[in-house]
Amino acid sequence: MTVELQFLGAARYVTGTKHLVRVGKRKILFDCGMVQGPRKMSNKANRELPEELLDADVVVLSHAHIDHSGSLPRLVKLGFQGKIYCTKATKDLAEVLLYDSAHIQAQDAKYLRKRHHTDFFPPYDEDDVRETVRQMRGKNYNEPFEILPGIEVEFFDAGHILGSAMVVLRVDDGKRKKSIAFTGDHGRKALPVLRAPAKLPPVDVLLTESTYGDRLHEPAPDLEKRLGEIVNQEMEDGGRILIPAFSVGRTQNVVYFLGNLIAEGAIPKLPIFVDSPLSTKATRILASYPELFDDETRAILASGRRPFLFDGVRYTASVEESKSLNDVRSGIIISASGMCESGRIVHHLKQTIGRKQDCLLAVGYMAQGTLGRRLVDGVDTVKLFGEEFRVNCQVRSMRGLSAHADYQELLDNLRHLIDCTERVFVVHGEEEPALKMAERLRGIGFRKVDVPVHRQKFEL
Repeated sequence: MTVELQFLGAARYVTGTKHLVRVGKRKILFDCGMVQGPRKMSNKANRELPEELLDADVVVLSHAHIDHSGSLPRLVKLGFQGKIYCTKATKDLAEVLLYDSAHIQAQDAKYLRKRHHTDFFPPYDEDDVRETVRQMRGKNYNEPFEILPGIEVEFFDAGHILGSAMVVLRVDDGKRKKSIAFTGDHGRKALPVLRAPAKLPPVDVLLTESTYGDRLHEPAPDLEKRLGEIVNQEMEDGGRILIPAFSVGRTQNVVYFLGNLIAEGAIPKLPIFVDSPLSTKATRILASYPELFDDETRAILASGRRPFLFDGVRYTASVEESKSLNDVRSGIIISASGMCESGRIVHHLKQTIGRKQDCLLAVGYMAQGTLGRRLVDGVDTVKLFGEEFRVNCQVRSMRGLSAHADYQELLDNLRHLIDCTERVFVVHGEEEPALKMAERLRGIGFRKVDVPVHRQKFEL
C-alpha cells in the first residue's frame, strides 16, 4: 500500500500548516491552518485552498491556534464532511478561536468593501464554524483510536498550549504498522502552567516544527526576572507597556509571571488590563483542565492564590471598556492579536506608537511580513488603518517567553528517535531556521532529513 506525504502549507514558512498523508486512496490531513502575513497574500491563500484538500477523508488537528486550525471552516464551506479529530481541550479552545476568527474576518471584509468598494467577502462565517465544531471529535491523550479502517491515531502532550498534541498516525498494511509522527507546535518543559512535552514513541517517519531552528531562548529560570526588570525600567518614565499576545497560552503565561512578581514584591502593584474577550473565554477553559497543569501551578491553586485572576488584573469585554483604555497612561495592557495584524492591539498601538515613554513588548514569535515583525526589526514608520505613524515608542522583545521549543529543546526531546526513524521532514519554520534545524538533526545522527518546499510530495 502506497503512503505519500504532501506539504501544502508551512513548508519553509511558519503559518498555514497543512500536511496531507495519502494512504492508498485515503487522505488524512494534518492541520488546516490560516496563512498569516501581508493582507493581499494571506487573503488569497486563505480563500483558495489547495484542491488536493477538498476530498480529504479526515482531519487530525494538533492544536487550536489559528495558524493550525483557522482554515477548517473554509474547508467545511467548500464541502468537507469528514470528522475532525483533536484532544478534548483543543475542541473547546478551537470553538472559541474559530468564532473569534469568523468575527474578525467579517469586520475586515466590511472595512475592505467600504474602503476599496469591492465585493470582498470573508472566507467563512459563523454558520461554517458551527458546522465545523459539529464535525469535531474530542479524544484523550495516550489512548489510540481508529480514524479509518486500518489507520489509527494517538495523541501525546505537546506542552505548547492547552490541549496541544503531537500526533502519531499508524497505518496497518497487513504486514506491519508504519508510523508517522507530527510534532505540531512543540512546547517547552520550563514554561509555567502546563506539563512538559511528552516523549514520542518509536516512529518510522517524523515531521518536526522548526520555528526556532536557528536560535536558543533565554535561560528559562531568568524569564520571570527579566520581565520584572523590563517592567520596572519602563515604569520609571511613567509610560505604559503594551504587550501583544496570543489569547491562548501566551496571555496566560504573561499574567501568571506578573502575578508571581507582584506577590513577591519584585514589581509594584500595577494595573494590568487583559483586553480581549477571547482571552477571558480561553482563561475560563484553561481553568477547567487543572489535570493538565504542572505541579507548580497546582500548588499555587492549592495555596488559595489564583494565578490568573489575582487582585489588580482586569479582563475587559465590551468595546466601550476597550476604548476606555485609550486614556490609560500607565500600567500594562495585554491584547491580541499576537503578531499585531488585527484585533484590539492595533487600536492600542495607534495610541502608543508615537509616545517615547511608552513601550511595545513583544513576547513571542513574529512571522515575516507581519506588523509585529516589522516593529521588532526596527522600522521607522508603519501604517495603521491606512495612516502613517512614526515609531517613537520603545520596542523591546522577550523571545524566551515563546511557547515553541528552541533547537536544543527540540533535539533533546527527539534524540531518542535516531535509531528507529527512517526519514525526517522539517516544517513550520522560515527557510533559514528550517535548513539550520535540518543540519542539526543530521549532526546528531538522523539519517535522512528533508526540508520540503510548498506542494512537494514524498513517497514513503
